[in-house]
Amino acid sequence: MSALPRLTVLGTGYLGATHAICMAVLGYEVLGVDTDAAKIAALTDGRVPFYEPGLPEMLRKALDSGRLRFSTDIAEAAAFGDVHFVCVGTPQAADSPAADLRYVDQVVSSLAPNLTRRCLVVGKSTVPVGTAARLTSMLQSLSPAATDVELAWNPEFLREGFAVEDTLRPDRLVFGVASDWALEQLQASFAPLLEAEVPVVVTDLPTAELVKVAANSFLATKISFINAMAEVCEQTGADVQQLAASLAYDPRIGGRFLRPGLGFGGGCLPKDIRAFIHRAEELGVGQAVSFLREVDAINGRRRQRTVDLIRAQAGGSLAGVTVCALGAAFKPDSDDIRDAPALDVARLLVAEGAVVRVYDPQAMENARKAYPDLHYASGVAEAASGADVVALLTEWDQFRDLDPSWLGSLVGHRKIVDGRHALDPVSWQAAGWDYRALGRAA
Repeated sequence: MSALPRLTVLGTGYLGATHAICMAVLGYEVLGVDTDAAKIAALTDGRVPFYEPGLPEMLRKALDSGRLRFSTDIAEAAAFGDVHFVCVGTPQAADSPAADLRYVDQVVSSLAPNLTRRCLVVGKSTVPVGTAARLTSMLQSLSPAATDVELAWNPEFLREGFAVEDTLRPDRLVFGVASDWALEQLQASFAPLLEAEVPVVVTDLPTAELVKVAANSFLATKISFINAMAEVCEQTGADVQQLAASLAYDPRIGGRFLRPGLGFGGGCLPKDIRAFIHRAEELGVGQAVSFLREVDAINGRRRQRTVDLIRAQAGGSLAGVTVCALGAAFKPDSDDIRDAPALDVARLLVAEGAVVRVYDPQAMENARKAYPDLHYASGVAEAASGADVVALLTEWDQFRDLDPSWLGSLVGHRKIVDGRHALDPVSWQAAGWDYRALGRAA
């Protein structure tokens, strides 16, 4: 294999498209492959089919370089690539908390019969520990090249809204390998990052599989911890923001992800911790991660508690109350609405009889497709017009920077629930707003 291997990226969703684009910008010849012809057509035409800051410009740069192209042909990928990155989704199964591995299995079983020479298949998808061993057997039994095909694992750590930065300048790379040869191919596949002295952890396959779910479980635990403290603060009159600030000075704890509010969502943390619990139980060590059930439960309670605050602001009943819901995406700088707390709150409000007007800078189209029964506004002004309560549910900068006096001139009542602790209470109260937030006394 050449010093600069040719790469394929199998699956061009959020992870795969980002990886393919960025690796081409780093200088590699890359072929992105997907079964979705419409997605391939969009990428070939220079259009990213999801919102991610900076990625459209990177796509154009990669296409113009001639190093990046896209296809729906898995046989073409097998013939082209020296290193094949598996980047398909592993959503939660429809009937259990387990990870649904059908897409991983499909891509590996489709690729393997076309592999006729020595190559490396690299998993990047988040999978239950033990999956790599099973996929190795599948690859080598189905491939004409047999044991000349090896499998490695290279977990991803992308943050939506920062995916380009996290790909080109990651805080670490993890290489799960079963041979020195596999390690050499991964080193060649990430040579520019290694030259930039990105830290590398070289480990075995099971450890590499565990790294992502362990990291997400830790982050989820930290978020739910401060939200559990918010519940205590609400009953004692303490201030969770000041509590979090005090904890953040402790170098053993730190302030990152120690932010109270509506809780986490998206396509990773919620489903990953549930799948981790399920896999641990299969392995007979479920008790070791049983605390993650409460982490998940605390997170879910924040959505109902936000509804409780909005109801209190409305005077005790939501029937006929108009609520301006600012936000639909699960986080800012994303159009991802998977397990979005903002939309869960909106639906709970509607269930209690409220009239909810939703506005989000990027996630409107996805929200409309998923929840067509909600009302959607064209902007903040339309969403807020005559509203009885404003609820900030996704902390976009556009919402952080709102002028409280301007917004106050539009609403029916100056009552706001800051579900993300994104606003300055003093300035909003000075403008005549009744300000409430999770973890803060009225």
